[in-house]
Amino acid sequence: MKKLFWSLLVVLSMSFSANIFAEVEVGKAAPDFSIVDSNGVTHTLSQYKEKFVVLEWVNFDCPFVKKHYSAGNMQKLQKEYAEKGVVWLSINSSSPGKQGNFSAEEINQKIAERSAAPTAYLMDQAGKTGKAYSAKTTPHMFVVNPEGILIYKGGIDDKASTDSADIASSKNYVAAALDEAMSGKSVSEPNTDAYGCGVKY
Repeated sequence: MKKLFWSLLVVLSMSFSANIFAEVEVGKAAPDFSIVDSNGVTHTLSQYKEKFVVLEWVNFDCPFVKKHYSAGNMQKLQKEYAEKGVVWLSINSSSPGKQGNFSAEEINQKIAERSAAPTAYLMDQAGKTGKAYSAKTTPHMFVVNPEGILIYKGGIDDKASTDSADIASSKNYVAAALDEAMSGKSVSEPNTDAYGCGVKY
């Protein structure tokens, strides 16, 4: 009886863990969330229905993130697509005490220093949303269409390096996905490999 109890406990534990880290699938509804941003405002995915939404997992201490921000690449994308009506949400899932976890004041200072322009910087300190999306790296990118369907997940581009010089010759998967989807086409590469630092849950 005792052996059966522990066997069931292991199975339930495995199922629970699998559910927490279940992979989100392109072509299906993106998980909704409710997260407070660095200015104390709550954001949900559902409030942005009828708009394209980019989710960017970020950690300003990660060298792969620094690659894109030091070169102005991420900011350029944020501003370019904001002008086209795209909502860009930067999300940090670093837990308290881990690399990349900062106070709201520190975050706003870092955003200003980098001239970053996300719609909002969301503080997912419990990691609930990161786990719902199986966000594994910083950056890890997701694109959701106006119907709330996930149409892209993966890397920001095809050069898995920390060298900003590689940006010019790389293919930006996020820009490609947005351009194709916004012109009524199917996303040609909806799943790619994300690269970067591991999310610090």
